[in-house]
Amino acid sequence: MDLLLQLVDFILHVDRHLASFVHQYGVWVYALLFVIIFVETGLVVMPFLPGDSLLFIVGAMCGAELMSLPLVMGLLLAAAILGDQTNYTVGRYFGPKVFRWEDSRFFNRQAFLQANAFYEKYGGITIVLARFMPFIRTFVPFVAGVAEMSRRKFTLFNVLGGALWVLGLTLAGYLFGNAPFVQTHLSKIIWALILVPGLIAIFGAWRARQSA
Repeated sequence: MDLLLQLVDFILHVDRHLASFVHQYGVWVYALLFVIIFVETGLVVMPFLPGDSLLFIVGAMCGAELMSLPLVMGLLLAAAILGDQTNYTVGRYFGPKVFRWEDSRFFNRQAFLQANAFYEKYGGITIVLARFMPFIRTFVPFVAGVAEMSRRKFTLFNVLGGALWVLGLTLAGYLFGNAPFVQTHLSKIIWALILVPGLIAIFGAWRARQSA
């Protein structure tokens, strides 16, 4: 329970924790940020890390000249792309194994084939949009791998989505993160970055289910 409370506190007050880490450990903050972004996007069991708010706060810290903007963007873009690529590869590895299973309680071959067809047709935009949706962005590359989406197509949209996500949010923080209004309402902005994309994703899933 204590660990969970500490994680929630870190997510909601990532600005304070990150600033403290910069003052204590200096350049090691870049390694920490790389690991957080890579783990959130690369390990399907770690979907709860604060990717969106973290990128925004990092951009704001770069605007305050506490960190290097070019270095941050380069490292975190690499972490985001490598993370998704790793997640996809794990799914791709397990995909052929489960494909050999007969229909069972845990696996339906027809559903697998439909997922494969969906990712080949619509998977590109799904991969890009999922970058901006907490929790979902951790699972989409894994499912794309299981559904055997072609690696070339996945890589193309992985790079595109990663660039829009990392560069967009980091630059937004750099340009607006130190504005008085933003600083005053930072906790609300962090909540919005966490909740709004998630609610949109839930609504979209509900609409899709209703249509089906």
